[in-house]
Amino acid sequence: MKRFLILAFLLVAQPAFANHPGERIDEVMTEQEPAFEMMDRASTPDLDVEEPGGNVLRLGDLHDQIVVLSFVSSACGGPCVEQQAVLAGVQEQVNVSPMKQMVTFVTVQDADASIEAPWNEANWRLVIPSDDETTAAADRFAALSSRGQELPMAHVIDRNGRHAGIFHGFDFSKTNLTLYINQLINNAHAPKPPTEKGWWEWLTGWF
Repeated sequence: MKRFLILAFLLVAQPAFANHPGERIDEVMTEQEPAFEMMDRASTPDLDVEEPGGNVLRLGDLHDQIVVLSFVSSACGGPCVEQQAVLAGVQEQVNVSPMKQMVTFVTVQDADASIEAPWNEANWRLVIPSDDETTAAADRFAALSSRGQELPMAHVIDRNGRHAGIFHGFDFSKTNLTLYINQLINNAHAPKPPTEKGWWEWLTGWF
C-alpha cells in the first residue's frame, strides 16, 4: 500500500515539470529547490574506492546509470546522518518505478562513521575507503561547488559521467530530487550509452 501511495504522489507531482523541456531542467530545479546547485560539467573528479568484500568501485563503471553520490566522514556527524536518511527516502521513491534499474546510489563512508538509513542494497553501493580517503574524495567533489562546504553534498551524475548538479545538506525535498532524476533519465543532456546494432541497423547504415 505504501509503495502505491508513493507512486501515486509522484504521478501527481510530475505535471509540475510537464511543460518544461529537458534542456531546462536545471533552470526549473534552481527556481524551486534552494538546496540545488547546477553543475553541468562534462566529467567528475576520479573516484576509485574499495567496497566491503574487496571489489573496487569506479564511477566509470557506472556510466550507463544516473549516480547519486554522497560522502559520510566520521567528523560530519548529524548532518551526514540526516542526509543519508533523506537520500534513502529518495531511493524508496525511485524504486517504486522503472527508474530503479537506471539509478545507483553510492555512499562513501569512513569505517568508524555511523549511518542508520534504511537503504535498499538492490541499487545502493557502500564503499569504505582506508585512512582519510573519504574526506579527501569529498573535498575533491566539494571544490567544484561555488557555495560553502559546511553541509554535506549529494552529487547527481548523469549518464556518461556528466556532473549534473548538487543537492546541498539534508533539508531539500525528496520529491524534487526524485523528479530531477526522472528528468535526467527522460531528457538527459548527455547521449545515452551506445547500443549494439542489430542486422537491420547495419543494413540500413549502408544507404
